[in-house]
Amino acid sequence: MDMEAQIVEALKAEFQRQAAETGEALRVGEAAAGRLQVEGAIDLEALAMAVAGAVAGGP
Repeated sequence: MDMEAQIVEALKAEFQRQAAETGEALRVGEAAAGRLQVEGAIDLEALAMAVAGAVAGGP
């Protein structure tokens, strides 16, 4: 998997994790191939850590 694909997967996973954690405060759904529909507040620090982990090869 190339770096771009790893980052995309990390972003999707983090958005979904945050949505599961916050209930209705954040809603995430597939909009189309390669796109997400996101509504609500996002924890940018957690999102940045997810991306950094993906780039560094972390979980």
